[in-house]
Amino acid sequence: MTVPLSILDLAPIPSGGTARDAIRNTVDLARQAESFGYHRYWLAEHHFAAGVASSAPAVLIGLVAAATSRIRVGSGAVQLGHQTPLAVVEQFGLLDAAHPGRIDLGLGRSGQRRAELARSSERPPDPPPSEGRVVDGLLIPPPFDFSALIKAAPHLAFQASLLQQPGAETPDFADQLDDVQAFLAGTYASPDGQSAHAVPGEGADVEVWILGSSGGQSAQVAGERGLPFAANYHVSPASVLEAVEAYREAFKPSDVLEEPYVIVSADVVVGEDAATARELAKPYGLWVRSIRTGQGAMPYPTPEEADAHVWSEEDRKLVADRLDTQFVGDPETVVDGLRVLQRVTGADELLITTITHGHADRVRSYELLADAWR
Repeated sequence: MTVPLSILDLAPIPSGGTARDAIRNTVDLARQAESFGYHRYWLAEHHFAAGVASSAPAVLIGLVAAATSRIRVGSGAVQLGHQTPLAVVEQFGLLDAAHPGRIDLGLGRSGQRRAELARSSERPPDPPPSEGRVVDGLLIPPPFDFSALIKAAPHLAFQASLLQQPGAETPDFADQLDDVQAFLAGTYASPDGQSAHAVPGEGADVEVWILGSSGGQSAQVAGERGLPFAANYHVSPASVLEAVEAYREAFKPSDVLEEPYVIVSADVVVGEDAATARELAKPYGLWVRSIRTGQGAMPYPTPEEADAHVWSEEDRKLVADRLDTQFVGDPETVVDGLRVLQRVTGADELLITTITHGHADRVRSYELLADAWR
C-alpha cells in the first residue's frame, strides 16, 4: 500500500551557519515540499541545542504556513511539560485563525521526560540485554542504554529548571491533554465549576496528535482518547513496534477517529546514487553522538568534519542503533526500505526527517524520495 509521506523538520543549523540560515532553509524546503506532494510539514521543539533552531514551533509554523498554501503544517511536538494547556491552545488558535483547516497540534511529553531523567531517583533502569532482531525485514535494534546520559543529569536538571517558572510542577500528561481538548471544545471548567475560554483557540479546526517513543503513557493516552498517534522509529527504533501495538490495543473510537491512525517516523538520506547518499549521510553519527552525550545537537557537521572525528568503541555503541536504522541510498533502495517499515508497523503515513550539511542536498533528497515513492 502506498501511504502519504510527510516531513519532520528540526530547522538544523549547519556547521558554519546561523539560526537565520536555518530558518530561511526551513521556509524554502517547506515551499518545495508542497510542490513535491508531501502531505504535512511538522516542526520539532528542541532546546539548548547549538545545531537546532526549532525552539518555538508555533512561531516556525506561522512562518511556514504563510509561505505555503496547501500543505498541512504542525508541531512534532509541542512539549507540554514547558507550557500550560491554555498557552498552547491560544497559540494554535491564532495559527488556525490565520491559516484555517491546515494546522496540526502535535503534543509530546518530552518536557516531563527531561525532568524525570534529570532527577536521580527517576533514572531509567538499564535496558535488558538484547542483540536486536529483524522482524519481517525490519531491523529492531537493542534498546538505547541511557547510562551515558546519567553523567549529564546535573546539567539536564539545570536546563529543565530554565524551561519552567521557579517552583512550577508539571501536571500529569493525560490531565494536560484533557485540558487542551477542553479548551478547544469550549468545555473547560475548574473543579469548583468555574469556566474559562481560550480566545482565540476555542473551536479551532486543528488536528490534535500525540507523539511517543514507547508503549508508555503517550501511546496509551492517544489510544484511550481516540487520537492519531506518531511513533518514533527515528528516535527510538528499538521500541517502535511496542509503541504502535500499545496504541492500537488501547484505542477507543472517538469523534475524531473510528479506527487507529499511525504515522511512523524515519531518518532518510537519498542521493542520486548510493555513494553520494553515503557521503551526505556521513555527519549523522557525529551529530547523534552530540545529542546522546547530553551536549545537545551540535551544528550539523560537514562530511569532512565527520571524517576527522576519531571514533572510540564507546562512541560507536552510543549511536549504533540510530546509524543502523537510517535509510541511506539511491531512491529505489530507500523506497524499498521504507516500504518494509510501513508494512511491518502498519503505518498509515510515514514522517521523513532528512538532515544534510548542504541545504540543496536536503531539498534534492526529499525530491528524489517523493518521485520514487510515487
